[in-house]
Amino acid sequence: MIALLRRDLILAIRAGGGFGLGLAFFLILVVLVPFGVGPSQAMLAAIAPGILWIGALLSCLLSLDRIFQLDYEDGTLDILATSPMPLEALATIKALAHWITTGLPLTLTAPFLGILLNLPWEANIWLIASLALGTPALSALGTFGAALTVGLKRGGLLISLLVLPLYVPTLIFGAETVRRGAEGLPATTPLMLLAGITAGTLAILPFATAAALRANLR
Repeated sequence: MIALLRRDLILAIRAGGGFGLGLAFFLILVVLVPFGVGPSQAMLAAIAPGILWIGALLSCLLSLDRIFQLDYEDGTLDILATSPMPLEALATIKALAHWITTGLPLTLTAPFLGILLNLPWEANIWLIASLALGTPALSALGTFGAALTVGLKRGGLLISLLVLPLYVPTLIFGAETVRRGAEGLPATTPLMLLAGITAGTLAILPFATAAALRANLR
């Protein structure tokens, strides 16, 4: 399992499977927002939580089609499916690799990009906490969507259509956590709800992802 995780991380970094692509998209989105809404610091501060979370969400979408598709095309997925390693473990490793190369870099860079949107400095701790707790759910949901569309040509758009509605609860509670933190209000309730969503997805989705892979590999 560790060897598979190392392999996926190396492929993601070398092939641009999410690491640089997601960060570049996140940076471009945050930089362009002030040009679109104007230089008003009050307005930027008000929309900063939502913009940062939407940027993180969309950045996670960019590399979902690569999670299983490359392995499917070169036959690696068939070999892994017949190996002693359960497909549930394979799904977990794939989600973890996606989070390390996409969700973790976004979590670490978001506070610095928040400066461009005039996000109050005291909200950064809530921004980091919400992204650290919420992005694993995005990766797990994305892995499930990738398993549903594995083997389909040009399935990237279909993955987005399948996964985006599932992302909405995470987006709502993540942005609400940052908004409350920026306004000095108690933010533990939406943060705990966000943690509950992530815990539920990590507990259930590996089994659903494995079932989708078995159905598509028959």
